[in-house]
Parts: sequence; structure tokens; C-alpha cells
Amino acid sequence: MHRPLALTAALLTTSALTTATLTSAHPAQAGPRWVHTCTAPARADTASCDALRVVGAAAAADSDGYGPAELRAAYGLPADGGAGAVIAVVDAYDHPRAEADLDVYRKHYGLPACTADSGCFRKTDQRGGTRLPRGNTAWAGEIALDLAMVSAVAPRARIVLVEADSAAVGNLGAAVNTAVALGAQYVSISWGTAENGNAANYDSRYFDHPGTLIAAASGDGGYGVNFPASSPHVLAVGGTTLRPDGSARGWAETAWATSPTEGTASGCSGQLPKPAWQTDPGCDHRTVADVAAVADPETGVAVYQSYGGNGWYTYGGTSAAAPLVAAAAALAGPVPAGSRPESFPYRHPDALHDVTSGTTATDCAPAYLCAAGAGYDGPTGLGSPAGVAAFRP
Repeated sequence: MHRPLALTAALLTTSALTTATLTSAHPAQAGPRWVHTCTAPARADTASCDALRVVGAAAAADSDGYGPAELRAAYGLPADGGAGAVIAVVDAYDHPRAEADLDVYRKHYGLPACTADSGCFRKTDQRGGTRLPRGNTAWAGEIALDLAMVSAVAPRARIVLVEADSAAVGNLGAAVNTAVALGAQYVSISWGTAENGNAANYDSRYFDHPGTLIAAASGDGGYGVNFPASSPHVLAVGGTTLRPDGSARGWAETAWATSPTEGTASGCSGQLPKPAWQTDPGCDHRTVADVAAVADPETGVAVYQSYGGNGWYTYGGTSAAAPLVAAAAALAGPVPAGSRPESFPYRHPDALHDVTSGTTATDCAPAYLCAAGAGYDGPTGLGSPAGVAAFRP
């Protein structure tokens, strides 16, 4: 089992973290409250991370997020997998204690060490060098979450952390290109921004990488589309609420929705084309999402963070789902050169857990863009991992 995750509320600063709001449409519940780790972008073409951190009395009492064993059980994933895979995590700014925090997490859960000295862990700037950006405590939480999820699911994989100079989409996109150039076949993106007229240009410059699976978080703002999740060249990952139950699977999932403005993002792109493998009838452009995994902070995951934090925390957001899915895909074996791995789940929908309930909005048309149901839907796509077969050609 995993340890209780204590939180020191004094560490939270209003300049870096924004308190989550629960609206009257979704009455406040006696459970965890959380904060957005990153503030909303102040300028266009600037991204925000999608990490949410549980705070307050709920965190200080007994909020103990899921660890590797629970996540592997929920999604039917093998233990001790990932050998031979290179998984990149792309984020903004520097987490100066990333390797040390990762070491604490992995030791706590009995995972094999992953260090720079052993060649398992590498941290670079957006050019693949050592001129790391300035530290940022808000994005450090995102980085810690991403590294934890990759480690939980694919503990034998090598990890490359590429830190962009800033949260500008151009810098983050350059970091994605660097991750691919450094040999990553799996890239985790847990950030996004409102889709605008620059999306097509950014997409062609930074996200069109045949032979590489880029898993992008759909976002945490409820119904609506974010970029780069709306890119036809990525696997857009939505979010679920994940709880143990008495079913044969042992777990139940619904589309994550806390309020009309907080929950897994989904919808129809206004800018980018529909990939050939998407056939849903209610959107002529790219539909978000493709697949999903746990994201609700109330059923969140365990993370260790010492920069911008002082120990164990529960995190959520589609920031948890994207690296989890990237790592699950890495367990499926190498990606064939020149292939479009974002299309693979559409060939194997039966290899996913179909999420059939949960609604993020009441005013979208057609309804499947914001409401989970049998088969494909916007909030959870084709479903959540049921083993690794969905990520094979």
C-alpha cells in the first residue's frame, strides 16, 4: 500500500497556484479540494500545465493517491515493463531536484533506480544541451507528476526530461522536436493552450513525427478544445474518475467532471483536420479525445515533490493521464518507423475499457462531444487501457 500524503498549505502561493472552484451546477462535496499548479496563460500562444494538486484538510488527513500497483491493476498492465523504451517528458522551466525526487518515489515503491549515472535518466534543455532554464516551482509539480507516472507504469524504460526555456508554445514545441531527435519513441505532453489560428503552423513544425507516439493531455477546463491535444498528429488523452469496485475488473471509471469549467476537456477542433482513422459523425474536424485514464484529483495519484513542495502529495488532472498512457504504449513494443501510432487504438477498440458514463456539459451538440457513452465519445475517446494491445499496430 502507499503512504499517506501530507501537504503543507503554507507552501502554496497565490502567484503560482489558483484555487479550484466548484459551482452550484456541481455541488461542493466533502472531499479533496485542489489547486491548479500553473496559472492560466497571460498571453496567446503560451501554455499552462494541466496538473492539479490536492490541498487543505483532505490532503493533510488521509488523501493517499494511487501508486504503481493500483495503476497497473486498474489498467491490466504488466509489472516491471518498459525495457528498451525511451520515454520523453516535455515541460517548461527547470525542476532542479527532479532526479532526486524521482529517486525518492521509485525507492518508496520498490522500483528500480533510474539515475543519470546509470544512463536511465537524462535532463536537457530544449536544444538537447545543459543550459537549463530557470527553476519554477509551479512547473516543478508538473514535472514531478509526469516522471512519477512514467516510472509507475514503465519502470524499466529510460526517461528523457526536456525542459523548455519558457511556456511559450514555440519553446515547448522545440523541446518536443529535441525529444524526438534524442531517440524518444514516446513523448508525454501535459500542457496546452486555447486553440487559435496559429495551431496549423505549430502543428506542422513541432508535432508531425511519424514513428513517435505523442500523448497530449486534453486539458482540465471541461467542454472545449485545447492545442496540441487537437493536433491530428498526437494521441489526445482525456480524464476519468477511477474507483475500486466489486466488478470483475475490480475498478469503475466515469468521465471526470467536477464542474462546468473543471473536468476533462473535449470537443471539435475549429482549426485542424480530422485524421483518417477518426470516423465520428458530429465533427468535420479533429475530435478530442482519443483515449483516457485517471485524472480526477479525488481519485488522484501519489507524487513526491521537494521543490515547490515538501514531500508526498496527491495529484490529478489530465496531466496524470497523458504520461500514464505514454508509458502504457511503451509497454506494447517498438513503434514501426514511419507509422502513425496515434491511430493504433482505433484499430483495436476492444482492447480498451469503454467508459460509458459521465457528462462534462449539458449544452453541447451532438451530445457525445461532452458526454461519455457506449463506443467513441469526446471526454474519454475509445476508452482507457485494458492491457497494451490497443497500442500495437
